[in-house]
Amino acid sequence: MKEKSSSIHNFSEAVCIFSGGLDSISTATYLKKMGLELYLISFDYGQRASNELFVAKRFSKLLKSKKHEIINISFLKTLLGKTNILTGSKSKIPSTFDYSMVVPLRNTVFLTLASVWATSLNIPLVIYGAHSGDTRYPDCRPSFTRSLEKVLYLSEIDGIKLGIRKKLHIWSPAMDNLSKSELLLIGYEILGDKIFQSWSCYLGSTDKKTNISKHCGICESCMNRKQAILKAGLEDKTIYVSY
Repeated sequence: MKEKSSSIHNFSEAVCIFSGGLDSISTATYLKKMGLELYLISFDYGQRASNELFVAKRFSKLLKSKKHEIINISFLKTLLGKTNILTGSKSKIPSTFDYSMVVPLRNTVFLTLASVWATSLNIPLVIYGAHSGDTRYPDCRPSFTRSLEKVLYLSEIDGIKLGIRKKLHIWSPAMDNLSKSELLLIGYEILGDKIFQSWSCYLGSTDKKTNISKHCGICESCMNRKQAILKAGLEDKTIYVSY
């Protein structure tokens, strides 16, 4: 595929939010291809799809990240209460988008914590895997990303002017209009079939006999995954419970 020009070519390292999902792994692979050193950060926030953290750990090694931190903020599940179905253990996960899937302020929290780590590492670039198709999620839109970047700048403006802190830049594939299928093709180019070992499912299960984790195949995230793989023209080698 013909790659689009990126606004982050001048950076050499980045802190990247890394869920273990198709988008975050493809994004990290894209950054690796561009020659950036990766510092990956994952979050245990009480999500039902906790299997993604095991996948994130495995892929952080595969991508040879400089460091990978898994941060336990599972207390958020208590604070979030019944606001969403991704941390609520009894709610049914639909196969099409519903606003109950939006975890309140999730990317605001993740990006802020990632920015704290980036500041301590003296790294001016923070990245997350929102792509151009994530328009239904307010905290994935470029307008949100640009606004949060301004807020982070204002929160450290004195330190930046004194030269004590670096100005932080936040980037996502959506900022360069990269789609989920375009990211997938980049990930596949580097990782091959291993990209299908990423974890997208909101539920899923692990076979006790084989210890193989399977995507449910019917939740909204699984459906988006299938559509992106189909659009990319690849054979889907994800293991699903059902179709």
